[in-house]
Amino acid sequence: MAASVLALAAALLLGASSGVDRGATAPVAAEGTEVTYGSTVKLMHEKTKHRLHSHDVPYGSGSGQQSVTGFPEVDDSNSYWIVQPAPDSSAKQGDAIETGSIIRLQHMRTRRWLHSHLHASPLTGNLEVSCFGVDGQSDTGDYWRLEIEGRGKVWKRDQKVRLRHIDTGGYLHSHNKKYNRLGGGQQEVCGVREKRAENIWLAAEGVYLPVKES
Repeated sequence: MAASVLALAAALLLGASSGVDRGATAPVAAEGTEVTYGSTVKLMHEKTKHRLHSHDVPYGSGSGQQSVTGFPEVDDSNSYWIVQPAPDSSAKQGDAIETGSIIRLQHMRTRRWLHSHLHASPLTGNLEVSCFGVDGQSDTGDYWRLEIEGRGKVWKRDQKVRLRHIDTGGYLHSHNKKYNRLGGGQQEVCGVREKRAENIWLAAEGVYLPVKES
């Protein structure tokens, strides 16, 4: 079963383009499905319903690294992220992910890591969120701590979560501030150090690897 899921994830990658691509879709996972390491998922911003998105377009300011935005369309293949553990973790593919875990998110299309630092975000001057590095090249700027809202201890689909950046303390954040130069109604994604309603994300569409039997 895991092999077939990985094959589907590869098919999504091969079907993606460097711009907006609405040609690839993933099977529907049931609400409450556990998010495991190795799963390829979309993260939906609860307030605006935009998906965490990136493609090979650099910021025109700040770090100049690959831009990260919120994208309004559901069926876009540049909004898939592979959930990975930190390099020094003992976690394996198929392991469930508990609240408090340090994770990394790898952009499926470009293979770069969701990253943050002290550069100012383009629209609001908050902490810039970018994509950086490649397979085998990752640093602590790619580390995010999972914080599950409520009583849940294990990350599941459609569960409210926050992602707090390890190096800066900023929460992954978005709002309805739109970019003029980017098409499709894309909005700013940034980091803010305060816990706000706009910090909430949910795992949505994707390829969810089954939980590995212990």
